[in-house]
Amino acid sequence: MPLLALTGGIASGKSTIAAALADHGAVVIDADALVREVQSPGSPVLAAISAEFGAEVLRSDGSLDRPALGTIVFGHPDRLAALNALVHPAVRVESQRRFQAAFAADPNAVVVYDVPLLAEARAGDAWDLVVVAHAPVGERVKRLVEIRGLSEEDARARIGSQASDEERLALADVVIDTSTTLDATRRQVDELWERVTASP
Repeated sequence: MPLLALTGGIASGKSTIAAALADHGAVVIDADALVREVQSPGSPVLAAISAEFGAEVLRSDGSLDRPALGTIVFGHPDRLAALNALVHPAVRVESQRRFQAAFAADPNAVVVYDVPLLAEARAGDAWDLVVVAHAPVGERVKRLVEIRGLSEEDARARIGSQASDEERLALADVVIDTSTTLDATRRQVDELWERVTASP
C-alpha cells in the first residue's frame, strides 16, 4: 500500500506521468482538484478568502474569480503566503481523508498524490516515495510558449514563482526525466510501477 508523492514544476510533464500511473491502476489524487473543491461556493475556505482579499475575488455567481485572485497574489509573496495559510490546511485534511479511503477500499492500492507544491507545502509528510518530474528550464519555457501560448517572459515568471528545480530534486527518491520522448517517459513510469508493485 505505497503512498507516492508526484511533483514537478509547471510544464515538467507531471500530468503525463500521473496519467500513465493511472493507466497502470494507481489511484491518483489531484491536489489541484482538491484546491478547487475546498474553494467551492459556500465553503468556509472561500468565505475566508473573500474576507482576506475582498469581494472582488468572487464572481457574480459566488464562485472564486481565479484570475482576479491571481493578480493579487502573483508576484507578492506575502499575499500568496496569506492565501496558502487559508487553503493548505483544508487541502491537507481532505487529501488525508482520500488516502485513507483509497486504502480502505483496497489495502494493496498504489496511491499517488499529484501535488505541484510539494516542496512548498508538504515536503515533510510521510511519503513512501517522492517522484519528481524533471525537464530543464529551457524545455519547460518552450512548452509553455508553444503549447500554452504564454510569452517567454510570462513563462519564466511562472517558473520563477515556484520552488527551484534544486529544491524539488533534493526531495526526490525517483526522478523521471521528461525532456526527451513520450515513449522514454513512459518507460521510466513502467520501471517505477514495477518497483512499487514488486513483492517484498
